Amino acid sequence: MAARRAVPRGVLGLAVKAGQRSFSHSQSAAAPLNAQQLAEKIRAEKQEQKKQQKEIPKDPVLRRVRELAQLTQQLQRVHPNVLAKALKQGIIYQNKEIVVINKPYGLPVHGGPKVKMCITDVLPVLAKMLDGMKAEPLHLCHRLDKETTGVMVLARDQDIAHWIQELFKTRQVEKKYWAICVGEPKPTEGLVDIPIMEKEAEGNQVHYKMALAPNYRMSFEDGHMFKVRQHRNANKAVTRYRVLSSFSSCSLLELQPVTGVKHQLRVHLAYGLGCPVLGDHKYSHWSKLAPQKLPVGTLKRLGLEQAKARHLPLHLHACQLTLPEQNGSKEDKIHLVCRPPLFFTRSLQRLKLEFPELGKK
Repeated sequence: MAARRAVPRGVLGLAVKAGQRSFSHSQSAAAPLNAQQLAEKIRAEKQEQKKQQKEIPKDPVLRRVRELAQLTQQLQRVHPNVLAKALKQGIIYQNKEIVVINKPYGLPVHGGPKVKMCITDVLPVLAKMLDGMKAEPLHLCHRLDKETTGVMVLARDQDIAHWIQELFKTRQVEKKYWAICVGEPKPTEGLVDIPIMEKEAEGNQVHYKMALAPNYRMSFEDGHMFKVRQHRNANKAVTRYRVLSSFSSCSLLELQPVTGVKHQLRVHLAYGLGCPVLGDHKYSHWSKLAPQKLPVGTLKRLGLEQAKARHLPLHLHACQLTLPEQNGSKEDKIHLVCRPPLFFTRSLQRLKLEFPELGKK
């Protein structure tokens, strides 16, 4: 008779005692872990914990960058009720028609192939938290990029949503953004009026991104400008900009998009003015997918190494939005203001950039 394998006392509780039937009548039920398997599992868990502890940066800036990246991933995994509660705490305005939230960083508005959780998914839950179990789901009125923070308007019913969407389409909504940029545009105030379209960028890896499609070209022979026909896939894009503060190799800009083309602000800043948004790794290069290359002075003030710059978040914030009332009265405009997130204000302090009080010119 073969000798029985010795089983530790702690494992005996997992095994079925002799003479007793298992809780599961299925012969395919998973067998309990033996001593060797249990020891290997505990050892693997301890090694994983040690690995995570070693990876925690000592530098507070690097640690904050890593925490923000982890928070972005956690937002994709939390329960809808938890995310809805977080959005509820970030409400900056509400009335009988709309609810205005402060959109957090890293949270997509719509679903997609790699999106596990988005704002659209939790709108029914958020509505019930605000107006009871019989509340109609809230409706999106516009969208912001996943990495963009700030003012986002939700409607309490479909009719109000259509009305606000029409206001955006007809350019009756006044929008203001803040962006920390690498470099300073010349002149320090102006208007960028260059159409935008999606193009294929060939380089180390073929990829698609939004790009400028200008209506004017320069002659290589005499250097004169001449107008060309606009590409059929190009969209009119107009952006007003103004430098609020600048120091060394960075600047804080106030942006007012007249139109609403996908990635308009990021493209106009990076390719139109040559001043990409800090942390915009997508539009800091054209022919390659690589982390943003930052000046040595900027890296030093942020306390970062170039190798860690890939973790730097996009510094683009929707700070103000003004909606006209349904009766068209100028006195009854809804003026919505949203302060930037903590990582944005900390970057301003480290880069020695100042900004005026919100809501004032």
